Amino acid sequence: MFKHILIPVDGSPTAQKAVEKAAGLAQAFGSQASVVYVIDPYPFTGLGSDFAYGQAEYLSAAEAEAKEAIATARAALDAAGVQGVQTQVARAHTIWRGIIEAAQAQGADLIVMGSHGRRGLEKLVLGSVAQRVLTHSPLPVLIVRE
Repeated sequence: MFKHILIPVDGSPTAQKAVEKAAGLAQAFGSQASVVYVIDPYPFTGLGSDFAYGQAEYLSAAEAEAKEAIATARAALDAAGVQGVQTQVARAHTIWRGIIEAAQAQGADLIVMGSHGRRGLEKLVLGSVAQRVLTHSPLPVLIVRE
């Protein structure tokens, strides 16, 4: 049914649960799987000039975190017997848009991702990447909750 599953990761336990769910689907359908970590290169827009990290330090830390999250996801997919896993670190001005662009570029026909289940003020302040992907994606999206 699904030939190519895209799995966005962020290094969280919730994302790892999505990786496990996607591994089961890939096994069941004989699907190819791709893992993507999206970095927003300009997270400080509108915050002024006083912040703890400079741009170069932020990107370096983000790249290191991305590599670790992707390695963890790939190890889980390999352990589950999923063949030909592709990985990508992408940059986009909004995480949700980067996920959708990666899915379209790679020819995915399903996105499997975790949701932290934020509510109330926390959701208002931090937003919901999963909700935005679900709202804007032309592809089916499977949300795995904590």
